Amino acid sequence: MADAGLLRFHVPEPEVRPGGTPDFSNVTIPKAGSVPRPEIDVDPQIIRDMAFSIIRVLNRAGEAVGPWAGLLTDEELLEGLRHMMTLRTFDARMQMAQRQGKTSFYMQHLGEEAVSCAFRKALQAGDMNFPTYRQAGLLIADGYPMVTMMNQIYSNEADPLKGRQLPIMYSSKEHGFFSISGNLATQYIQAVGWAMASAISNDTRIAAGWIGDGSTAESDFHSALVFASTYKAPVILNVVNNQWAISTFQGIARGGSGTFAARGLGFGIPALRVDGNDYLAVHAVAKWAAERARKNLGPTLVEYVTYRAGAHSSSDDPSAYRPKAESDAWPLGDPVIRLKNHLIHKGAWSEERHTQAEAEILETVIAAQKEAEGHGTLHAGGKPSTRDMFEGLYEEMPPHLRRQRQQAGV
Repeated sequence: MADAGLLRFHVPEPEVRPGGTPDFSNVTIPKAGSVPRPEIDVDPQIIRDMAFSIIRVLNRAGEAVGPWAGLLTDEELLEGLRHMMTLRTFDARMQMAQRQGKTSFYMQHLGEEAVSCAFRKALQAGDMNFPTYRQAGLLIADGYPMVTMMNQIYSNEADPLKGRQLPIMYSSKEHGFFSISGNLATQYIQAVGWAMASAISNDTRIAAGWIGDGSTAESDFHSALVFASTYKAPVILNVVNNQWAISTFQGIARGGSGTFAARGLGFGIPALRVDGNDYLAVHAVAKWAAERARKNLGPTLVEYVTYRAGAHSSSDDPSAYRPKAESDAWPLGDPVIRLKNHLIHKGAWSEERHTQAEAEILETVIAAQKEAEGHGTLHAGGKPSTRDMFEGLYEEMPPHLRRQRQQAGV
């Protein structure tokens, strides 16, 4: 028998390191409008190839083309543009506030605004999102007050969560935004369980689970797919592939599957990939998946191909693990600029009106920030009552907690 030689341990390597030239040659980008739009009740086996392609609507000229186009009016697109611009401005102000010591922590959405903002407009009132920490656009696009979001970030006296959550871990039942968990991937199985409960109770509401590319390596991801496929849960399983899980490139969590969407194929779940920086494409795919869920056709796995242009969080320095110019080289562009150019191409927008809108949005965000800071920030002003940490946990407070509250004098 021939000697096979010594075994070698394999660790995937990113295409380029800091100081190198950005390389996205491994990202195959189909022509806009070239990916077909299957029927809602399509057999998942027939559309297996869609787990390896990318659905795109906007081409390089700013035109909306193909079978996934035409679902939104100019007014709806303009609203979507403002939502993304608002989220980007909100991010910039809160990142600055963190640097000024007004809050302990912040996470930006730079480059990923279309994913959550467009998705939210495809849902109905009462549907429930189980998000990660980078889907604040779900709230912005649903009209959730920015002041309330800022109060939570500052953990001040008006914080609706009473200082109990890490900044940016929002929660709003009324806006279909389930409490964010700091433990990665837990929200995926929660989304499937909620969707199963909705079906069991003959309700009409569907759920959406959210996860990042890195967190798909967690066992909860696979458990969620098992239950969703077995019980045909009315849920949309979203994977936001922004290329980087903190300082680790996507290849580690992706393994040998080729794409994250392909993970759904082994479970018999329809799996699609969409250009996450194309507002129109994101919305169209979300509507398709939502209709499947509402018609009792089961779950859909959607991978949003995007790029985290900013740092992972206010505690992160991306220059330590990727080239500084990498975000500029990302081939799918900037979601805000792409939608702006599309609306200009249609004659519904202009550079002058865009500049004016930027100024108006900045003024609105600054006004909200001043109002929120009037309630206090991390190191100044009003704080949640110490009493609050004893409340809201038990229907009847245990004796040991009553004693502790009495000792604290609250």
